[in-house]
Amino acid sequence: MPGKHLLIVAHAPSENTRKLAEAALRGARHPDIESVSSRWLPPLEATPEDLLAADAILLGTTENLGYMSGALKDFFDRCYYPVLERKQGLPCALYIRAGHDGTGTRRAIESIVTGLRWNWVQPPLTLRGDWQDSFVEQVEELGLYLAAGLDNGVF
Repeated sequence: MPGKHLLIVAHAPSENTRKLAEAALRGARHPDIESVSSRWLPPLEATPEDLLAADAILLGTTENLGYMSGALKDFFDRCYYPVLERKQGLPCALYIRAGHDGTGTRRAIESIVTGLRWNWVQPPLTLRGDWQDSFVEQVEELGLYLAAGLDNGVF
């Protein structure tokens, strides 16, 4: 049984954003990762209990009107206080599928993560502009990076 758990909470309202969430999961489940289990939950399904069971979290969202998706905001609204004192230091990463620049989305999530006292394992990944197939590879690498860090005790 794997010893660590990576939780992927990603909003995927379209075929392309679903490809991103699946890529994050595929990267996290790379064959070289031995002691980490991972799963993807849509933000509206993820609970405080899921978060409490996680050893790291990868967040994924679309940019909606210059802000995070309503689904991810709902996840934070429901989980913030139940996990606040118990998950400080949680390793985290973020990808944003931004049709524009993603700045407002990034700032809002960074503010919440700062309040939760989670630790960024790398800067947020913003996938800007028109869809590019390379977005899938970048998110897969992010999932692998997080899982490998957990697997090797880096975070």
